Amino acid sequence: MHKVLIDTDPGIDDAMAIFYAGLHPDIDLIGMTSVFGNVTAEIAARNALVLSDMLGQDIPVAQGAAKPLEQTPKPVSDHVHGDEGFGDLPAQIPSCAPLDIDAADFIIETVHAHPGDVILAPIGPLTNIAEALRRDPEIAGKVKRLVIMGGGIARGNVTDFAEANIWNDPHAADAVFAAEWPVTMIGLDVTMQVLADPADFDRCAKAAPQLGGFLHRAAQFYMRFYHAQYGLNGAQMHDPTALIAVTNPEYFALEPLRLEVILNGNRAGQTRRSDNPERPLIDVALGVDAEAVKARFLSVIGTGH
Repeated sequence: MHKVLIDTDPGIDDAMAIFYAGLHPDIDLIGMTSVFGNVTAEIAARNALVLSDMLGQDIPVAQGAAKPLEQTPKPVSDHVHGDEGFGDLPAQIPSCAPLDIDAADFIIETVHAHPGDVILAPIGPLTNIAEALRRDPEIAGKVKRLVIMGGGIARGNVTDFAEANIWNDPHAADAVFAAEWPVTMIGLDVTMQVLADPADFDRCAKAAPQLGGFLHRAAQFYMRFYHAQYGLNGAQMHDPTALIAVTNPEYFALEPLRLEVILNGNRAGQTRRSDNPERPLIDVALGVDAEAVKARFLSVIGTGH
């Protein structure tokens, strides 16, 4: 059983990832933390709680960073995910409030409560993770693994060079990649190859009318963005691909690389190979069985209600 804490900015593909984690029989989703990115940190916390309610699970949620560590905040990605994070769907009110503890401290407490067992799965900007590491460097030796959705060696998506999560807080990402802890990076090199098309979302809705139906409705906005921006008939499955790497690492071709993040200038947020021998090796996904990833996602969502 994988004990997973998801750091998230829901977000439509975040919702896909959270539903996957909440439904998978081999994942114990022990908490979520919110971060700015697709939406504000406050909306992200609310949305995480709403998704917990939809799953019928009592998943603790801690609200986290509202802005990057150092750089000026970028606008939220409402053109991709909608004003409230779930496409054209209106805001929903969750059944409970976030915890009375911030995200970084919740991460620290959770890691210490389960030493060697917690997989951190950040699928938004890495601000909370870097802040938790800054407050308590000891967690680096107690985390089982970080499985990060972010970055990309060959490409960007918000600029020619940068992936959105890293671009939103490059200083945090660089600190996370410099730390001595086990990291797997699931970036654009593989996530851009995994595409859910309209028929896939139709199948989700038929198999699981509540959860799959929600994804189907939210994804219409998301797919319109991908069609307008990239000419695609569907939507790239960035965040759920990272959670599938937790349960099915065999679907991915991983290469150990030293990484660094460019912090300033027109290449800010670019994730690239580092020549610094003091940087730790990180498992970077450079290949993927995209059809297996999508099939696994659809099979797990199909077990929902």
